[in-house]
Amino acid sequence: MTKRIFLRLSVAVLLAMGMISCAEKSEKSGGEEAGKEKSSAKIKVLIIDGQNNHNWVATTPLMKDYLEKSGRFEVQVSTSPRPDADEAAWMAWRPAFAKYDVLLNNFNNEKGSQWPDEVKRSFEKAIEGGVGLVNVHAANNGHKGWGEFEKMTGLLWRSKEEGKRYVLDADGKDEFVPVGEGPDAGHGPQHEFEVVTRDQGHPITKGMPKEWRHSLDELYHGQRGPAENMTILATAYSAPEQKGTGANEPMLWWIPYGKGRVVTCLLGHVGRDDTEQMLGIKCVGTMNIIERSCEWAATGEVTLPVAKDFPTKDEIRLLK
Repeated sequence: MTKRIFLRLSVAVLLAMGMISCAEKSEKSGGEEAGKEKSSAKIKVLIIDGQNNHNWVATTPLMKDYLEKSGRFEVQVSTSPRPDADEAAWMAWRPAFAKYDVLLNNFNNEKGSQWPDEVKRSFEKAIEGGVGLVNVHAANNGHKGWGEFEKMTGLLWRSKEEGKRYVLDADGKDEFVPVGEGPDAGHGPQHEFEVVTRDQGHPITKGMPKEWRHSLDELYHGQRGPAENMTILATAYSAPEQKGTGANEPMLWWIPYGKGRVVTCLLGHVGRDDTEQMLGIKCVGTMNIIERSCEWAATGEVTLPVAKDFPTKDEIRLLK
């Protein structure tokens, strides 16, 4: 009798252990599947435009199409009122920044217009809470006097009296130029130039050539700002013969802001109208950087590959 009871208890224990083991496997499997589903979910992008001294009407659709074709992104656009819009239009513009994974900034204030304070605070809160931000070309020109935007962007189109300058010397070492010294922000004539990848281990630039040829663009120099907590990913030499500074100027960098990651890419010039060929933004290198920056700013990782037709040291590559 005792032996029979013992056998029954043993069987019950084994069955219970089996059920627990199955449950654990099921839970683990479910967790793994959920992780896979999360990593493969499309990244929600909001492009912000509506004002710019560059042709945002042409560049926003170009970037939206490029991102969506990768299959990694779901893209929406929020177009601000024009600078001369009435108060009602500005009161109605309340982008839900926090609902997105990353904001792609294609905005530069015109005629001294400013975002409403409520929109600024919403923007700051979203980035601080973990929403990524990617500034493209003239987007670093905007929001003069908005301290938090200047802090998260680091270097902006400002006069030498409005911030310090940050360049790399001939050996690639950091060099800060104090407020009031050196050139104001500017650029020489549009020209082709070489971009140097300074951090080949960062997810955005990993796998990109150490040096690559960029298409006709404005090479920004003398950018100014707080320049704090910057990680420089790429630079370009601002040649004196092109009315440049003779320094290695930052072209791509990132800054942490709260839980958010802010990437600024100075490449991507387009004229005010459609008479130019938009070669700066249509460079495969520029667009590949933008998409990889969006993914990294949103998730902290990059799964998108370096473009097969990425520019080489000797050859420019344009979108087809």
